[in-house]
Amino acid sequence: MPANGSRNAWRNWGTRDRNLNCEETHKLIHGYVDGELDLVRSLEIDQHLQECAACAQACADLQAVRTAIKDEAPYFRAPPNLQSRIRSSLREASKAAPTMPVFPLRWFAIAASLALVLIGSWLLVGVLSSRSADPLLTQELLASHIRSQMLPGHRIDVESSNQHVVKPWFDGRLDFSPAVKDLTDRGFPLVGGRLDYLNNRPVAALVYQRREHLINLFIWPSTPGSSAVPSTLTRQGYHLIHWRQSGMNYWAVSNLNESELQEFVRQITD
Repeated sequence: MPANGSRNAWRNWGTRDRNLNCEETHKLIHGYVDGELDLVRSLEIDQHLQECAACAQACADLQAVRTAIKDEAPYFRAPPNLQSRIRSSLREASKAAPTMPVFPLRWFAIAASLALVLIGSWLLVGVLSSRSADPLLTQELLASHIRSQMLPGHRIDVESSNQHVVKPWFDGRLDFSPAVKDLTDRGFPLVGGRLDYLNNRPVAALVYQRREHLINLFIWPSTPGSSAVPSTLTRQGYHLIHWRQSGMNYWAVSNLNESELQEFVRQITD
């Protein structure tokens, strides 16, 4: 016999509109794969995946990427001095807590926050050069790039080195017109393009090549009037370069060495 919570969830699910559309499913798919959604939402997505082959394939692709990242991601052990500093901070916070009985959780929160800051700083020093990057967005970008490497069927929707073929292909598929350059004469030939879904919206993904390395260039509109010079960060052996130009967000992602990827960005922004 199911628990009361499960019975209530099933009862509530039966009274809700269960017909999620593809856009709603894409917004929730990461939480669904990670097991972070409640029972009702999970059942709604289950039903949609049974009815929509495209979303079911996207879910399967995401699960494959999640498994690959989990298996290959490096594990970092905190150095002894960092562990000692965290323990010392917690001991000091526990001593200070009785002097302020009205706010017993405040000092614990401060100590926990300090511990997170110390751990985060140790992991990110020398890895991230842009501290304003959204971790969830960079995770999405990296996952999409890795998925395109592992699943050739997801790599390109329109295959051509002709910018006058690739650019018109996006007409009617996006609410903006991405700039497309062919950099064959500069050592970065255009391979093609595809539609992707990032940052809760459809985006353009242009695919370039440098020897055996592929570069994914993701493009979507930015906040009006915003601008930013290129900034680089590294995740799991991949380099990501972000900049904003002419009202657009640009993210270049590749396992190409950092200096050559920066050269690619210079050629694109030229």
